Amino acid sequence: MKEYKILFSGTAGAGKTTAIAAISETQVVSTDVVNTDEGLKKATTTVGLDYGSITLDGGDRVRLFGTPGQGRFDFMWPILARDALGLVILIDNSRPDPLADLEIYLEGSAAELEQMPCVVGVGRHETHPEPGIDAFGDRLHARGLVLPVLPADVRQRSDVLMLVDVLLSQVEAGMAEDAP
Repeated sequence: MKEYKILFSGTAGAGKTTAIAAISETQVVSTDVVNTDEGLKKATTTVGLDYGSITLDGGDRVRLFGTPGQGRFDFMWPILARDALGLVILIDNSRPDPLADLEIYLEGSAAELEQMPCVVGVGRHETHPEPGIDAFGDRLHARGLVLPVLPADVRQRSDVLMLVDVLLSQVEAGMAEDAP
């Protein structure tokens, strides 16, 4: 049995804890505390990490780590990214400028994006369709990145598993390219 690590990142309130809980086979370990940031409309916020795990069909285990979303905890991002197989960036499309939010996480994960696959999940897209999915693709393209961008309801197990499946497909494609 092999073990892998996938990192979930994104703004506070984008749904990292919820996404991990939607697919984890174990109870999610979380470092949520009472939110004191008046700009966030939620009762608690992650200050360290979230953790869960799933088992793949072949018996391999995937450890799921969520980063804190508030910028003041960005020092945790590279620590949690160590040895990660891939990155899921979650964006909340109901925020004032979700494209700017994407830029923050692309910049904060620039070193990791040179080495690992990534997928972008856009949440609350059904209630806030603008900017559209194509706008995220255009923003990525402008940075020289070609990454899958999918609408995702992080409360739905199937949506989160789709993000993980797309990420793992990128990993497998990369392995095939590296094979002699």
